[in-house]
Amino acid sequence: MERITIRLPEQQLKMIDYMVNQGEFPSVSEAIRTAVRELVDQRGEKLIRRSEMLAALT
Repeated sequence: MERITIRLPEQQLKMIDYMVNQGEFPSVSEAIRTAVRELVDQRGEKLIRRSEMLAALT
């Protein structure tokens, strides 16, 4: 697993900290990994479908 550095608005970081403190996630890192995983899953599937549709048209 690679390490990256990101900058987040204070309000978003406070909400992530709140979720961790409420037990939604075991750590801030896990909360962010979950968010990235969901983004990649959603957008990735959409991009794949779009590219498949374009390939079918050509």
